[in-house]
Amino acid sequence: MRIAFGTDERTELTAAIVADLREGGHDVVVVGEGGPWPDVGRAVGQAVAGGGVERGIVCCWTGTGVSIAANKVGGIRAALCTDAETARGARRWNDANVLALGLRLTSREVAREMVEAFLATDPDVEEKENVAKLG
Repeated sequence: MRIAFGTDERTELTAAIVADLREGGHDVVVVGEGGPWPDVGRAVGQAVAGGGVERGIVCCWTGTGVSIAANKVGGIRAALCTDAETARGARRWNDANVLALGLRLTSREVAREMVEAFLATDPDVEEKENVAKLG
C-alpha cells in the first residue's frame, strides 16, 4: 500500500513508524517532516485526497492539530486514535483514510498496533450511507 506520512517533528517514534511501514512492504511517501503542523496535516490530506496514496498517517505532539488540518481537505476523514481498537473502528465505521497519532503519550508498541489495525481493516459496507453524509 502507498501511504503518505507527515509529522511536525522527527522523533524515535516517527522514525520507527516509517521503518515498520517500509519493513511491512508499504511504499511510504514522507510529505511533511519537521514543518508546522498545519502544513503537515494539509500535505498528507492533499496526498490522500489527490489519489497519489491510499492512506495517510500524521503525527504531532497531541495529534489534534494535524488531524484538524487534514480534515480541512475535502474527502479526508482523519481520526485521532489512542489504541488499536479505536483505529480499527475508525476504519470500519467511519472509513477513515488518515490516522492521526499523538507523539506525547503513544508508545512504539501501541503505535505499531494502531497502524496495523488501521491498515488491515476495511470499511463496513453497511456504514456507506452514513460515511457519505460526511461529505
